[in-house]
Amino acid sequence: MSEADGPGNERPGRERRDEDASLSRRLKDLDRRIGTVRPEEEKVADPDAPPRTGYALALRMGADLVAGVLVGAVLGWGVDWLLGTSPWGLIVFFLVGFAAGLLSVMRSAGMIAKRPGIDDDPATRRFD
Repeated sequence: MSEADGPGNERPGRERRDEDASLSRRLKDLDRRIGTVRPEEEKVADPDAPPRTGYALALRMGADLVAGVLVGAVLGWGVDWLLGTSPWGLIVFFLVGFAAGLLSVMRSAGMIAKRPGIDDDPATRRFD
C-alpha cells in the first residue's frame, strides 16, 4: 500500500490477531477468577424465579383500596336497606370507604407516617 491511502486503510496482520487472542485469554482468565470470588448464593440464584421487587407492594395497595371501597359500599347499601334512606347511605359510606382505602394506600407507600403507639402494637400489626 502506498502512503497516500492513509493509516485507516491497513489490513490487520498477524500481530493484530495475536493481540486479539491475548485479550481473549486475559478475559477468560478474569472471568474465571471472578467466578471463584463470587459468593455462592449469587451463583445459585434461580434465573426463572419471578422478580419480587414492587409487585407485592403494588398488589397490596390495590387490594387495600378496592377493599375499602367495597366495604364502604356494602355498609352503605346495608344502612340504606335498614333505614330506607336510599341512596344517601350508599353515597356517604362509599366515600368514607374510598377515603379509608386511600389512607391505607398512603400509609403502605410511606407517604403518611405511622401512628406511634398504635401502628407499633404487635397485636394490630399486619404480617406481610
